[in-house]
Formats: sequence, C-alpha cells, structure tokens
Amino acid sequence: MKQRIQRFLRPAGFILAALCIVGLLAFSARSTNTTPVKELAVEVDAPEGVHFIDENVVREQVLAATDAVIGASIGDVDLVAIEEGLRNIGCVANADVYHTMDGTLHVRVTQREPIARVINADGSGFYIDREGWTMPLSSDYTARVLVISGSLFEPFALTAPVDVLHAADSLRSIVHSDEIHLLARTISAEPTWNALFDQAVVNASGEFELIPRIGGQRIRIGRLNGTEVGATGDAAFTLNQRLEKLRNFYAQGIPQTDWRMYAVIDTRFADQVVCTRRADYRPPTRPKTTSATPATAQNTTRPRQNAARPAH
Repeated sequence: MKQRIQRFLRPAGFILAALCIVGLLAFSARSTNTTPVKELAVEVDAPEGVHFIDENVVREQVLAATDAVIGASIGDVDLVAIEEGLRNIGCVANADVYHTMDGTLHVRVTQREPIARVINADGSGFYIDREGWTMPLSSDYTARVLVISGSLFEPFALTAPVDVLHAADSLRSIVHSDEIHLLARTISAEPTWNALFDQAVVNASGEFELIPRIGGQRIRIGRLNGTEVGATGDAAFTLNQRLEKLRNFYAQGIPQTDWRMYAVIDTRFADQVVCTRRADYRPPTRPKTTSATPATAQNTTRPRQNAARPAH
C-alpha cells in the first residue's frame, strides 16, 4: 500500500512543480507588462566607417513610432510597430526590439553595407549593399564605394529596398543591377582591385569597362551574363577569368613596356588580352649622352718655350 502511494505521489509532485513554475512565469510576465519603460537603449550595428544612420536618428524614430514610449507600461508599447518603422528606413537591414524586466526597452538596428553606387543616365541614383539589396542615397553621407555610371536606367532610385538578386526574371532581363552587384562584390573582396578601381562605366550595349585610378586606360570586361562570344553561362566564372587575365598582363606585360601607351585593355577574348594603343602616344625622349672627355683627362701640356726653330 505504501509503495502504491509513493508511486502516485512522485508524478504528482512533478506535475505540481511544473504548475508552480508556469504560475510564476505567468505572474512574472504580468508584472513585467505593467512595468513602465524607464530607459531606451539603442545600438546601431554598422560596418566600420559607414555612417548612414546613428543612435539619435533611431531614437527619434522609436519615439515617433507609437503614441508613448518612455513612461508607458511595457505591455502597452507596440514593439511590432517600432520594428516595422525602423525597417522602413532604407539603410536599415534589420531591427530587433525587446524589453527587460528592469524597464529598459532595447533597440538593435543593423545597417546595410553598400558596395556600389549606381548613377543612372538621368542623374538619379542609389546604392546596392553587400547582400544585393538596393538602398537610397543620403544627403548627409556618401559612401566611398565603386561608382557605376553610363547608359543605365535602373528603376530603383525611388523605390523601397529591392533584392536585385531575386527579382523577377522579366525585370532582371532589362536591368544590370545583378551584374553590378557581382562586379562590386568581386572588386571589393580583392585588395588589389579594390585599391585600383573606383569607377566603372556601362555602354549602350550593356558592356562593362573598369577605369583605374592611375594610367587612364579603360579595362573592357564586357557583359557578364553569358550573351557574348567568349563568355560562359556562369557570370562569376566569366568575371574572375577576365580579371585573372588582367592580373597576368599587369604582372608580365606592363613591366616590359610603357603602360601609358595603351588606351584600352580588352579582356573579353579567350586566352589573350588585346591592347589598343593611344593615337597621340609619344615615347618618352631619353636624355642625350655627351662624348666630351672629362676635364681631368684632357691634355693640358703646353708647348715648350725653348723649342728648336727651323734653320735658316
């Protein structure tokens, strides 16, 4: 009989303990929900040196998102509305809002990291971040990233952030933003290219040309989507292949000649780099060498005064 009672009491004790824990949690939740918001703790997670948004802007957005924040009960603060308001800021990739039992409302914002600035033919523009999302330009800050201009008509300057890597096929077929993202991500990931290139141009045929900081040449990369001769179906492979040819040319070809003679360096052809010489190029003149004998080596011997005269 005693053993039966013990068998009964043991699971009953577990159940009672679980109910107590649930009750304490529910009481704690109710108690926390009535706790007033005493402090707003804001944290901005941004790439080093990129300052599109700061803690003051985030704080103002939070305070404007709902009717009341500071002093209001935590249970009355609409956390979802605050998060949605922050995510509607074009340079914000993500926002997380939560509270703690001491009455602190925590706001953590993750800023987008731009890697390319697109300038359309009509002057409008936008950024593309590392993950492939568009973001608007800022009147207060300009990021030092690869600038792409030329015959571009990308329709993202006035829209909410768009994922250009997963846009509809009909849209991707008429824009170049996915190719721009690939080019900018590849350039920014390689220290040599990142130091050398800060501008690219897209011509009317949709072909890319890189413009180095020094030298004045145009580096023809071409299309990256596999539509031209010599390209593959893999855009990343095509780009890396052409940049590798350029690297080899810089390492082996340039040291043997004057790099200023070239106007265009074309990497589009298989297994070769084709260069176009500048029409106005003139080889540098070498300084003339003189054949004069050094003064120390000159004959300074004077005629003898008592030299013999011819006989009369």
